[in-house]
Amino acid sequence: MKKYRLVWLLLSTCATTTAIAQNADSASYYHQQGITEQQARRFREAEKHFAKSDQFGHGNTANLVEWGNVLVAQNRYMEAREKFLEAEKKDPENPVIIENLATLSINARKWPEAVKYAQLMQAKKIGTKPVNFIIAKAYYEMENYGEALKYCERAFRDDSTKAEVPYIAGRCFVEMSNYKRAEGCYQQAIARDPKNFNWMFEAGMVAYAIPDDKKAVYWFEMAAEKGYKRTDVYLENLANAYVNMKEYEKGIPLLKTVLEHRPHDAELIYNVGDAYYRNKQYQDAIDTWDKLLVIDKKNMNALYMIGMAYQKKGDTAKGEQLCNQAIALDPSLKDLRQEKKMPGGR
Repeated sequence: MKKYRLVWLLLSTCATTTAIAQNADSASYYHQQGITEQQARRFREAEKHFAKSDQFGHGNTANLVEWGNVLVAQNRYMEAREKFLEAEKKDPENPVIIENLATLSINARKWPEAVKYAQLMQAKKIGTKPVNFIIAKAYYEMENYGEALKYCERAFRDDSTKAEVPYIAGRCFVEMSNYKRAEGCYQQAIARDPKNFNWMFEAGMVAYAIPDDKKAVYWFEMAAEKGYKRTDVYLENLANAYVNMKEYEKGIPLLKTVLEHRPHDAELIYNVGDAYYRNKQYQDAIDTWDKLLVIDKKNMNALYMIGMAYQKKGDTAKGEQLCNQAIALDPSLKDLRQEKKMPGGR
């Protein structure tokens, strides 16, 4: 009996060894097939072969790396990241894996991980990717604007031609309400990417916030010229900048165009009336604010301004009566009358 058991054990061992060798051969075969398809840029077919290879030799680092690469080639970043994370467990010091995880963490919006792997790249002096830029972008997305700006400065020293570096710096300054510093960053970004009309529109919004209406108009018009869509938001901001510059003949028609699309927008109606008033078109202002009172009977700012417009027209008695009526319902307007101001401080 013992002899038979020994023979059986030897046979089993041989069978296991043979199976392992066959699996290794199969894993190698399918891996090589995947490489061939990958080189031919048939990434979906390559992916199938790498998956088959993994069935025979699970967790092989080289196979996982190439599998991740073909997923990246298909813009499937989340799946690719999972393959590289699996490979990292097998080979945590592998520079290719670390570099890919830094980039893929950005693509997957895994910001803390992006910082972690990018800083690991710096510590180990791995790769040629713009590491400081990766860290700057990640810190900006994490709303750590101080660290983002610090790494933007380093990224700019690495590559002063990369437009996204001053753009991210500009966004940091916007988030901190430092619009003048933001403006300079936007100018640098656009100088490096002169076709980016989205950035031009943002630059216009930054100039508008400074406020520098002339420069805002410049950027808004430049954005439209380069292809930015003239949406209601675009038209309203451009119109407001024109009105602030007292170019009412340009601003008012734009506001009226937007109003056609949003006829019940109380704030917009008020602003149209305000533009008419500032352009001394007092009857148009009255007619516009009357429409606002139909929508919002409790809008005493509108009633007060109608009274002011009547006084400007020369109907002092009616104007004062309306102003007094508005003040009775909203006593805070009394101070405006004493200082001879409009709502909004004008």
